[in-house]
Amino acid sequence: MILHHLFISQAKKLGKKIAVRDRTLNRDVTYGKALIASLILARKFRKYSDGEIGVMIPTSAGAVLTVIGILMAGKVPAMINYSTGAAENCRYAQKKCGFRTIIVSRALLEKINCPLIPGMVCIEDIMASISGRDKLAAAAKSLLPAETIIAGLPKTAGDDTLVILFTSGSEKDPKAVQLTHRNLSANIASLKEVFPLNEDDIVMSILPLFHVFGFNANFWFPIAIGCTSVTYANPLDYKVIPKLIREEKATLIAATPIFFAGYLRESQPGDFSTIKIALPGADKSPDWLHEGYLERHGIQLYDAYGTTETSPGISVNSPGNSRRGSIGKPLPGVQVKIVDLETGERLLAGEEGKILVKGDLVMKGYLNDLEQTALRMQNGWYDTGDMGRFDEDGFLWHCGRLKRFVKIGGEMVSLVRTEKVLESCLPDGVDCCVVDVPDSRKGARITAVVTEKVNAKEIIRKMGRELPKIAIPKTFIVLPQLPKMGTGKIDFRTIADIVAAQDS
Repeated sequence: MILHHLFISQAKKLGKKIAVRDRTLNRDVTYGKALIASLILARKFRKYSDGEIGVMIPTSAGAVLTVIGILMAGKVPAMINYSTGAAENCRYAQKKCGFRTIIVSRALLEKINCPLIPGMVCIEDIMASISGRDKLAAAAKSLLPAETIIAGLPKTAGDDTLVILFTSGSEKDPKAVQLTHRNLSANIASLKEVFPLNEDDIVMSILPLFHVFGFNANFWFPIAIGCTSVTYANPLDYKVIPKLIREEKATLIAATPIFFAGYLRESQPGDFSTIKIALPGADKSPDWLHEGYLERHGIQLYDAYGTTETSPGISVNSPGNSRRGSIGKPLPGVQVKIVDLETGERLLAGEEGKILVKGDLVMKGYLNDLEQTALRMQNGWYDTGDMGRFDEDGFLWHCGRLKRFVKIGGEMVSLVRTEKVLESCLPDGVDCCVVDVPDSRKGARITAVVTEKVNAKEIIRKMGRELPKIAIPKTFIVLPQLPKMGTGKIDFRTIADIVAAQDS
């Protein structure tokens, strides 16, 4: 399935139905109007010589139309993270992918204080340049049958790249992930089988489209269903979003646990009364978050698991098939196996090892990085870099990133396990994480980072009841707050740099 072809078919079928309700700008865009706008933008984008075009626009009707327009022009959108270091991310993307043009929002640049850099083109200027003739030509074209419109576009195959998305860079430089039309459409088909939504459903779309979770769940998944997306540009607006869910009668919301926590804190009883599916992903949801939504809103959170390289969904909890604490069962059409770290042999239920994934959802590869692609993809299996296990009932349990296991004195230590125990020993309201630093004698040692000064000796004594000595941090460093990525994940790379600087 070619996704912009699917959009054209949906637009022809649904016409006057609202495709995107943009609550940031308070405007509605029907499927029919979205088709006309995309055709206009496609013509504008064809003049750029780049095969890829960067996109840095918040979640909005404008972002959706820009991506579709780029695809209709026969080019590939590269979604750029604007949440942290926007200018640096733009330059990195240009260099990594070899393109110059980046479609940006001037309003966004002003809000985040990002300078114009060479190659940036403001979508506001493109829209201002649209003439009456442009509109008439696109409107006339939109009246043609879907097959005729599609035939007039540059040829696209299922294995052609649909989008370039960048990994978070929380541990090392971001990689440019190439996802194809086949990848995303396979994942969408799997999700539709598990969550039988229809055209009457309403998706609350608040995740940034530079993140694979948002790009699928908030953009292409609603189009594939033929429902309405209600977009709002700032997922951190915790007071506003619960009100929008109530007003728009949204039935699905996908977000990271840190966003769900903010919405729970600011929401009122009844705000989530129409929600059928609440889907946390990109990080583990704590028990108190599950309990909070059950107590205040009577809804269950369905934890999901995925990666940028898998479009993203690998496994998910769903109505009637859920186990709290797990990351659900593999989606239909997705193969998952747990293998031994040393031998690569498949492990049995209950045994912990590395998570490997196979299926049409797995990426084409990393752009301009054959070495990393070869390291992570072998015989069709993608190495997630995560540790996990299956239970006897087929539910998958996440046990942490492999990179968050460290060898100390010849033994493998889980930093995630150390973090969980540390968290249980700290006073309420103190955030924490642990990182490893090189040690000439033991190979590595663990340092704890906390957001308030604590009694380290007492904490170490308490942790000793549950952990071996090698897994307990001996050093505690205080930071006012833990650096985080745009999705709310902890930025371990930055924290490790701070710890290393203090350690030296």
